[in-house]
This record gives sequence, structure tokens and C-alpha cells, in this order.
Amino acid sequence: MSADRSVLQEFSANGHHRATGENVNICVLDTEVYSNTGGQASKATNRGAVALFAAAGKRAGKKDLGLIAMSYKNVYVGRIALGANDAQALKVLQEAEAHNGPSLIICYCPCINHGFDLNSQLQHQKMAVDSGYWTLLRYNPALAAEGKAPLILDSKKPTIPVAEYIYTENRYKQLTRNNPEVAKKLADDLQKEVDARYAFYDAMSKDTEGLISL
Repeated sequence: MSADRSVLQEFSANGHHRATGENVNICVLDTEVYSNTGGQASKATNRGAVALFAAAGKRAGKKDLGLIAMSYKNVYVGRIALGANDAQALKVLQEAEAHNGPSLIICYCPCINHGFDLNSQLQHQKMAVDSGYWTLLRYNPALAAEGKAPLILDSKKPTIPVAEYIYTENRYKQLTRNNPEVAKKLADDLQKEVDARYAFYDAMSKDTEGLISL
């Protein structure tokens, strides 16, 4: 069990875990900030979010930890949001445990630094998935050995714009008050990223020949 800091910022040990092929399961609680030290921005923080050290909105995108892990070819990767789809989360946990090799589960984890009432976190997780902000997926190397596409995209095509989700949380909404033009530009850029990411993972989920290089 790990926070996003240890796998995104302090990356070498986790890269070694994947490279050695040891049968170790890691679950990452991704809050998208340094939650235990006050909510500072990190490589897990998404474009446009306001956090400590990113008061004007983070300009760079979020590091795709799952995609990095998939590039090793031997790592089981799952992205889950328990509040959005508990059945999918359970399936990921079961498949990760069954995989004879390294596994990485990345769990969307709402945090007080996101700036909303955590009593409504189930609704927020669902909106994160429905907008494509958070993609549910499973990457199982065993499927490639069977001639199947190793990636299963559990998320459906986004049904709401990403702005509809992010502006329910103060970490994004406060930038619309402080600098609305920048907020709109970053939200538009984030929407483009979301669309491109879904299209890429959708193509991967249909790639039975291994033509898409990671």
C-alpha cells in the first residue's frame, strides 16, 4: 500500500520492482497531491488544479503511472475508483492477486485538499469516471499470451464534459475566480488530454497484434 508520492516522485524502487518481475502487489492511493504534508502539487497533480506550489493552476499534465508500468509488459495494471464501480475494483484486486508477477493497482482517492464535502465523494468519483477524468481499465499480460489484447477498457466513452466534473471541486473552481481566462485555457487543454487518452486506450483495447508500442 502506497501513496502517489512514493511511486511518482520517488520512482526508482518501484521501477526496480517491476523490472525484476517479482510477484509483489502494490496498491497506490492516488490523491493527486502530497496529502500528508499539506496538499502540495506533485507529478500526480492534474493540469489546471490549484495546490501549494501551483497557486496559478498546474500547467503540466499528470504523469501516467499506469502506462509506464504497462511498458514493462510483465506488470498487471489496474485503475479503479471504488465509489464509481465497486464490481470492477473487486475484479482488479482478484486479477492482481492471481497474476504471477508484479501488479500495480492505482486507486482514485478523494482528499480533503480537493475542496468538497467528502460525504459526497461517491458522486465525485462517479463524475470523474463519467467525464473521462479517471479511466477504469485492466492490463493483463496473460491475455497477450492468448493472442488477445492485454488491455481491457472498463470505462465507457465519456458522457459529460470534464469541466462539469472539475468545477464541482474547489481545487479547480478557485482558478475561475482568480484568473478565468487561464482557467478556461487549462480546462480546454485538459479536455483535449482526456479525449486523446480515451481514444488511445480504446485503440489499445482492440490491439490483438501488439501493434501499439508503449
